[in-house]
Amino acid sequence: MANLKNTTINDTGFLQVPVGNTNDRASSPETGMLRWNTDLGGLENYNGTEWKPVVSIPITAEGGTVTEITDGGINYRVHTFTSSGTFSVSSTGTSSGEVEYLVVAGGGGGGTNNAASSLGGGGGGAGGVVTGQITVSAQSYSVSVGNGGSGDGPGDSLGTGSNGANSSIFSITALGGGGGASRNGVENGADGGSGGGAAGTGVPSPGSGLQPGSGSGGFGNRGGQPSGDWHATGGGGAGEAGGDQVSSREATPGGDGLEFSISGTNTYYAGGGGGGKHNGETPGPGAGGLGGGGTGGNHPASNTGQSGTNGLGGGGGGAGANNGSNDGDAAGGDGGSGVVIVRYPI
Repeated sequence: MANLKNTTINDTGFLQVPVGNTNDRASSPETGMLRWNTDLGGLENYNGTEWKPVVSIPITAEGGTVTEITDGGINYRVHTFTSSGTFSVSSTGTSSGEVEYLVVAGGGGGGTNNAASSLGGGGGGAGGVVTGQITVSAQSYSVSVGNGGSGDGPGDSLGTGSNGANSSIFSITALGGGGGASRNGVENGADGGSGGGAAGTGVPSPGSGLQPGSGSGGFGNRGGQPSGDWHATGGGGAGEAGGDQVSSREATPGGDGLEFSISGTNTYYAGGGGGGKHNGETPGPGAGGLGGGGTGGNHPASNTGQSGTNGLGGGGGGAGANNGSNDGDAAGGDGGSGVVIVRYPI
Protein backbone atom coordinates (compact mmCIF):
# COMPACT_ATOMS: atom_id res chain seq x y z
CA MET A 1 0.00 0.00 0.00
CA ALA A 2 1.31 3.43 -0.88
CA ASN A 3 2.54 5.81 1.83
CA LEU A 4 0.84 9.16 1.26
CA LYS A 5 1.56 12.59 2.72
CA ASN A 6 0.03 16.06 2.38
CA THR A 7 -2.93 14.44 0.66
CA THR A 8 -6.17 16.21 -0.20
CA ILE A 9 -9.24 14.12 -1.01
CA ASN A 10 -11.40 16.31 -3.23
CA ASP A 11 -14.63 14.34 -3.05
CA THR A 12 -18.06 14.32 -1.35
CA GLY A 13 -18.15 10.58 -0.69
CA PHE A 14 -16.35 8.91 2.17
CA LEU A 15 -13.04 7.72 3.57
CA GLN A 16 -13.31 4.18 4.90
CA VAL A 17 -11.09 3.35 7.85
CA PRO A 18 -10.18 -0.14 9.08
CA VAL A 19 -12.99 -1.91 10.98
CA GLY A 20 -12.56 -4.56 13.67
CA ASN A 21 -13.04 -5.41 17.33
CA THR A 22 -10.69 -4.69 20.20
CA ASN A 23 -8.72 -7.89 19.62
CA ASP A 24 -8.06 -6.83 16.01
CA ARG A 25 -5.99 -3.78 17.01
CA ALA A 26 -2.46 -3.56 15.56
CA SER A 27 0.03 -5.53 17.65
CA SER A 28 2.60 -2.73 17.35
CA PRO A 29 0.52 0.44 17.05
CA GLU A 30 2.00 3.78 16.06
CA THR A 31 0.92 7.26 17.05
CA GLY A 32 -1.91 8.59 14.90
CA MET A 33 -3.40 5.26 13.86
CA LEU A 34 -7.18 5.49 13.37
CA ARG A 35 -9.76 2.69 13.23
CA TRP A 36 -13.43 1.82 13.92
CA ASN A 37 -13.81 -0.39 17.00
CA THR A 38 -16.92 -2.59 16.65
CA ASP A 39 -16.92 -3.45 20.38
CA LEU A 40 -17.17 0.23 21.29
CA GLY A 41 -19.24 1.29 18.30
CA GLY A 42 -17.02 4.24 17.39
CA LEU A 43 -13.73 5.62 16.09
CA GLU A 44 -10.56 5.28 18.16
CA ASN A 45 -7.00 6.48 17.67
CA TYR A 46 -3.64 5.54 19.16
CA ASN A 47 -2.11 8.49 21.01
CA GLY A 48 1.34 6.98 21.45
CA THR A 49 0.46 5.35 24.74
CA GLU A 50 -2.99 3.84 24.42
CA TRP A 51 -6.05 3.55 22.20
CA LYS A 52 -8.56 6.30 23.01
CA PRO A 53 -12.05 6.98 21.62
CA VAL A 54 -12.27 9.90 19.22
CA VAL A 55 -15.74 10.72 20.55
CA SER A 56 -17.13 9.56 23.90
CA ILE A 57 -19.93 7.01 23.36
CA PRO A 58 -22.42 6.49 26.21
CA ILE A 59 -23.97 3.29 27.50
CA THR A 60 -26.71 1.89 25.29
CA ALA A 61 -29.57 0.40 27.30
CA GLU A 62 -33.33 -0.16 27.34
CA GLY A 63 -36.00 -0.65 29.98
CA GLY A 64 -38.49 1.32 32.05
CA THR A 65 -39.57 4.84 31.16
CA VAL A 66 -36.62 6.60 29.54
CA THR A 67 -36.02 10.35 29.90
CA GLU A 68 -33.04 12.65 29.37
CA ILE A 69 -32.14 15.34 31.89
CA THR A 70 -29.38 17.77 32.80
CA ASP A 71 -28.19 17.80 36.40
CA GLY A 72 -25.23 19.83 37.58
CA GLY A 73 -24.29 20.62 33.99
CA ILE A 74 -24.10 16.93 33.03
CA ASN A 75 -26.53 15.28 30.60
CA TYR A 76 -27.99 11.97 31.78
CA ARG A 77 -30.28 9.27 30.46
CA VAL A 78 -32.69 8.06 33.17
CA HIS A 79 -34.54 4.73 33.30
CA THR A 80 -37.46 4.76 35.76
CA PHE A 81 -39.19 1.51 36.72
CA THR A 82 -42.54 1.79 38.50
CA SER A 83 -43.24 -1.90 37.87
CA SER A 84 -41.01 -4.93 37.49
CA GLY A 85 -39.11 -5.35 34.22
CA THR A 86 -35.64 -5.68 32.70
CA PHE A 87 -32.76 -3.22 32.37
CA SER A 88 -30.98 -4.41 29.21
CA VAL A 89 -27.48 -3.10 28.47
CA SER A 90 -26.39 -3.76 24.88
CA SER A 91 -23.12 -1.78 25.09
CA THR A 92 -21.14 0.19 27.64
CA GLY A 93 -19.77 2.35 24.80
CA THR A 94 -16.51 4.07 25.63
CA SER A 95 -17.57 4.70 29.22
CA SER A 96 -16.48 2.73 32.26
CA GLY A 97 -20.00 1.29 32.47
CA GLU A 98 -20.73 3.08 35.75
CA VAL A 99 -24.36 3.89 36.56
CA GLU A 100 -26.14 5.46 39.51
CA TYR A 101 -29.15 3.75 41.07
CA LEU A 102 -31.94 4.39 43.56
CA VAL A 103 -33.95 1.43 44.85
CA VAL A 104 -37.08 2.04 46.97
CA ALA A 105 -39.21 -0.80 48.36
CA GLY A 106 -42.96 -0.83 48.94
CA GLY A 107 -44.27 0.81 52.11
CA GLY A 108 -46.00 -1.11 54.90
CA GLY A 109 -49.77 -0.97 55.44
CA GLY A 110 -51.28 0.90 58.38
CA GLY A 111 -52.78 -0.86 61.38
CA THR A 112 -56.50 -1.10 62.18
CA ASN A 113 -58.75 -0.68 65.22
CA ASN A 114 -61.49 -2.92 66.47
CA ALA A 115 -65.09 -2.06 67.25
CA ALA A 116 -64.69 -1.93 71.02
CA SER A 117 -61.62 0.30 71.03
CA SER A 118 -61.26 4.06 71.02
CA LEU A 119 -57.64 4.19 69.87
CA GLY A 120 -56.19 4.43 66.37
CA GLY A 121 -53.81 2.04 64.62
CA GLY A 122 -50.08 2.50 64.08
CA GLY A 123 -48.69 3.93 60.85
CA GLY A 124 -46.96 1.71 58.30
CA GLY A 125 -43.20 1.93 57.94
CA ALA A 126 -41.74 3.29 54.70
CA GLY A 127 -40.00 1.04 52.24
CA GLY A 128 -36.25 0.77 52.66
CA VAL A 129 -34.00 2.83 50.37
CA VAL A 130 -30.66 1.85 48.83
CA THR A 131 -28.63 4.16 46.60
CA GLY A 132 -25.15 4.11 45.11
CA GLN A 133 -23.08 3.48 41.98
CA ILE A 134 -22.15 0.25 40.21
CA THR A 135 -20.36 -0.83 37.03
CA VAL A 136 -22.54 -2.68 34.52
CA SER A 137 -21.67 -4.83 31.52
CA ALA A 138 -23.53 -5.77 28.35
CA GLN A 139 -26.26 -8.05 29.70
CA SER A 140 -29.85 -7.98 30.97
CA TYR A 141 -30.57 -7.18 34.62
CA SER A 142 -33.83 -8.20 36.28
CA VAL A 143 -35.71 -5.36 38.01
CA SER A 144 -38.26 -6.01 40.77
CA VAL A 145 -40.45 -3.18 42.07
CA GLY A 146 -42.23 -3.96 45.34
CA ASN A 147 -45.93 -3.28 45.88
CA GLY A 148 -47.15 -1.60 49.05
CA GLY A 149 -48.54 -3.72 51.88
CA SER A 150 -52.28 -3.84 52.53
CA GLY A 151 -53.67 -1.91 55.46
CA ASP A 152 -55.25 -4.09 58.15
CA GLY A 153 -58.99 -3.58 58.12
CA PRO A 154 -62.51 -4.82 58.82
CA GLY A 155 -62.73 -8.59 58.93
CA ASP A 156 -58.97 -9.03 59.28
CA SER A 157 -57.35 -10.85 62.17
CA LEU A 158 -56.14 -7.75 64.03
CA GLY A 159 -52.56 -8.48 63.19
CA THR A 160 -50.44 -5.70 61.72
CA GLY A 161 -50.77 -4.10 58.34
CA SER A 162 -48.98 -6.18 55.73
CA ASN A 163 -45.32 -5.51 55.07
CA GLY A 164 -44.42 -3.93 51.74
CA ALA A 165 -42.64 -6.04 49.11
CA ASN A 166 -38.93 -5.77 48.36
CA SER A 167 -37.47 -3.95 45.34
CA SER A 168 -34.21 -4.99 43.70
CA ILE A 169 -31.75 -4.59 40.80
CA PHE A 170 -28.08 -5.61 40.33
CA SER A 171 -28.52 -8.10 43.26
CA ILE A 172 -29.13 -5.08 45.50
CA THR A 173 -32.31 -5.28 47.59
CA ALA A 174 -34.37 -2.65 49.39
CA LEU A 175 -36.56 -4.20 52.09
CA GLY A 176 -40.31 -3.64 52.27
CA GLY A 177 -41.62 -1.42 55.05
CA GLY A 178 -43.05 -2.94 58.24
CA GLY A 179 -46.79 -2.96 58.87
CA GLY A 180 -48.38 -0.73 61.51
CA ALA A 181 -49.75 -2.28 64.70
CA SER A 182 -53.46 -2.84 65.40
CA ARG A 183 -55.14 -1.86 68.66
CA ASN A 184 -56.44 -4.87 70.67
CA GLY A 185 -54.57 -7.14 68.28
CA VAL A 186 -50.84 -7.31 67.55
CA GLU A 187 -49.83 -4.06 69.24
CA ASN A 188 -46.14 -4.15 68.27
CA GLY A 189 -45.19 -2.63 64.93
CA ALA A 190 -43.66 -5.00 62.38
CA ASP A 191 -39.97 -4.86 61.45
CA GLY A 192 -39.11 -3.87 57.87
CA GLY A 193 -37.04 -1.52 55.74
CA SER A 194 -38.44 1.08 58.13
CA GLY A 195 -40.47 -0.20 61.09
CA GLY A 196 -44.19 0.12 61.64
CA GLY A 197 -45.70 2.23 64.42
CA ALA A 198 -47.10 0.80 67.66
CA ALA A 199 -50.71 0.89 68.90
CA GLY A 200 -52.25 -0.07 72.21
CA THR A 201 -51.75 0.35 75.95
CA GLY A 202 -48.77 -0.30 78.15
CA VAL A 203 -45.51 -0.09 76.24
CA PRO A 204 -45.66 -2.15 73.05
CA SER A 205 -42.69 -1.85 70.75
CA PRO A 206 -42.42 -0.10 67.39
CA GLY A 207 -41.02 -2.08 64.48
CA SER A 208 -37.28 -1.89 63.86
CA GLY A 209 -35.73 -0.39 60.73
CA LEU A 210 -33.74 -3.17 59.07
CA GLN A 211 -32.40 -1.44 55.96
CA PRO A 212 -29.26 0.14 57.49
CA GLY A 213 -27.99 -3.37 58.21
CA SER A 214 -28.16 -4.36 54.55
CA GLY A 215 -24.96 -2.59 53.52
CA SER A 216 -23.55 0.77 52.46
CA GLY A 217 -26.08 3.28 51.19
CA GLY A 218 -29.10 1.74 52.95
CA PHE A 219 -31.68 3.87 54.76
CA GLY A 220 -34.48 2.90 57.16
CA ASN A 221 -35.59 3.76 60.71
CA ARG A 222 -37.76 2.43 63.52
CA GLY A 223 -41.39 3.34 64.14
CA GLY A 224 -42.39 5.86 66.79
CA GLN A 225 -41.73 5.02 70.45
CA PRO A 226 -44.72 4.91 72.85
CA SER A 227 -44.54 6.83 76.12
CA GLY A 228 -46.22 4.14 78.19
CA ASP A 229 -49.87 5.17 77.81
CA TRP A 230 -52.50 4.84 75.10
CA HIS A 231 -51.00 5.70 71.76
CA ALA A 232 -50.83 5.21 68.00
CA THR A 233 -47.38 6.10 66.72
CA GLY A 234 -46.18 6.80 63.20
CA GLY A 235 -44.09 4.47 61.05
CA GLY A 236 -40.42 5.10 60.41
CA GLY A 237 -39.16 6.89 57.30
CA ALA A 238 -35.93 6.63 55.34
CA GLY A 239 -34.67 9.89 56.87
CA GLU A 240 -35.85 9.61 60.49
CA ALA A 241 -37.77 7.50 62.97
CA GLY A 242 -41.52 7.77 63.40
CA GLY A 243 -42.66 10.41 65.87
CA ASP A 244 -42.19 9.45 69.55
CA GLN A 245 -45.17 9.92 71.83
CA VAL A 246 -44.83 12.83 74.28
CA SER A 247 -48.30 13.15 75.80
CA SER A 248 -50.99 10.62 76.63
CA ARG A 249 -53.14 9.36 73.75
CA GLU A 250 -51.17 11.34 71.18
CA ALA A 251 -51.17 10.16 67.55
CA THR A 252 -47.67 10.85 66.24
CA PRO A 253 -46.47 11.56 62.66
CA GLY A 254 -44.59 9.26 60.35
CA GLY A 255 -40.88 9.82 59.89
CA ASP A 256 -39.77 11.89 56.91
CA GLY A 257 -38.11 10.25 53.94
CA LEU A 258 -35.01 11.38 52.07
CA GLU A 259 -34.64 13.72 49.07
CA PHE A 260 -32.87 12.63 45.88
CA SER A 261 -32.40 14.34 42.49
CA ILE A 262 -31.56 11.23 40.44
CA SER A 263 -34.69 11.71 38.30
CA GLY A 264 -33.79 15.33 37.53
CA THR A 265 -36.26 16.71 40.10
CA ASN A 266 -35.62 16.96 43.84
CA THR A 267 -38.05 14.39 45.24
CA TYR A 268 -38.66 12.92 48.70
CA TYR A 269 -39.00 9.14 48.89
CA ALA A 270 -40.02 6.70 51.64
CA GLY A 271 -41.96 8.67 54.25
CA GLY A 272 -43.62 6.79 57.13
CA GLY A 273 -47.39 6.60 57.69
CA GLY A 274 -48.95 8.64 60.52
CA GLY A 275 -50.68 7.14 63.55
CA GLY A 276 -54.50 7.13 63.73
CA LYS A 277 -56.32 9.64 65.97
CA HIS A 278 -57.61 8.65 69.40
CA ASN A 279 -61.31 9.01 70.20
CA GLY A 280 -62.15 12.48 71.55
CA GLU A 281 -58.61 13.81 71.87
CA THR A 282 -57.68 17.31 70.71
CA PRO A 283 -54.56 16.39 68.74
CA GLY A 284 -55.43 15.35 65.23
CA PRO A 285 -54.18 12.27 63.41
CA GLY A 286 -50.48 11.86 62.81
CA ALA A 287 -49.29 13.43 59.54
CA GLY A 288 -47.62 11.27 56.91
CA GLY A 289 -43.88 11.77 56.56
CA LEU A 290 -42.40 13.63 53.58
CA GLY A 291 -41.97 11.13 50.79
CA GLY A 292 -45.46 9.74 50.33
CA GLY A 293 -46.43 8.74 53.87
CA GLY A 294 -50.21 8.52 54.40
CA THR A 295 -51.86 10.59 57.14
CA GLY A 296 -53.54 8.62 59.94
CA GLY A 297 -57.31 8.26 60.06
CA ASN A 298 -59.35 10.95 61.83
CA HIS A 299 -62.22 10.69 64.31
CA PRO A 300 -65.19 10.61 64.10
CA ALA A 301 -65.17 11.12 60.31
CA SER A 302 -62.68 9.66 57.83
CA ASN A 303 -61.56 6.87 60.15
CA THR A 304 -59.72 5.09 57.34
CA GLY A 305 -56.01 5.81 57.17
CA GLN A 306 -54.72 7.41 53.98
CA SER A 307 -52.70 5.23 51.65
CA GLY A 308 -49.02 5.86 50.97
CA THR A 309 -48.09 7.30 47.58
CA ASN A 310 -47.31 4.82 44.82
CA GLY A 311 -43.89 5.22 43.26
CA LEU A 312 -42.48 6.75 46.47
CA GLY A 313 -42.63 3.81 48.90
CA GLY A 314 -44.63 5.68 51.56
CA GLY A 315 -46.19 3.86 54.53
CA GLY A 316 -49.97 3.74 54.96
CA GLY A 317 -51.64 5.78 57.71
CA GLY A 318 -53.08 3.97 60.73
CA ALA A 319 -56.86 3.76 61.16
CA GLY A 320 -58.55 6.40 63.29
CA ALA A 321 -60.51 5.53 66.43
CA ASN A 322 -64.19 4.70 66.13
CA ASN A 323 -67.12 5.35 68.42
CA GLY A 324 -67.32 1.90 69.94
CA SER A 325 -69.32 -1.18 69.09
CA ASN A 326 -71.70 0.62 66.73
CA ASP A 327 -68.99 1.56 64.26
CA GLY A 328 -67.19 -1.65 63.40
CA ASP A 329 -63.54 -1.73 62.48
CA ALA A 330 -61.76 1.03 60.58
CA ALA A 331 -59.07 0.21 58.01
CA GLY A 332 -55.46 1.27 57.89
CA GLY A 333 -54.20 2.78 54.63
CA ASP A 334 -52.30 0.70 52.09
CA GLY A 335 -48.59 1.27 51.63
CA GLY A 336 -47.33 2.92 48.44
CA SER A 337 -45.43 0.93 45.82
CA GLY A 338 -41.71 1.45 45.38
CA VAL A 339 -39.54 2.51 42.43
CA VAL A 340 -36.18 1.69 40.82
CA ILE A 341 -34.27 4.44 38.99
CA VAL A 342 -31.02 4.08 37.02
CA ARG A 343 -29.11 6.86 35.25
CA TYR A 344 -25.80 7.38 33.43
CA PRO A 345 -24.06 10.22 31.50
CA ILE A 346 -24.68 10.65 27.80
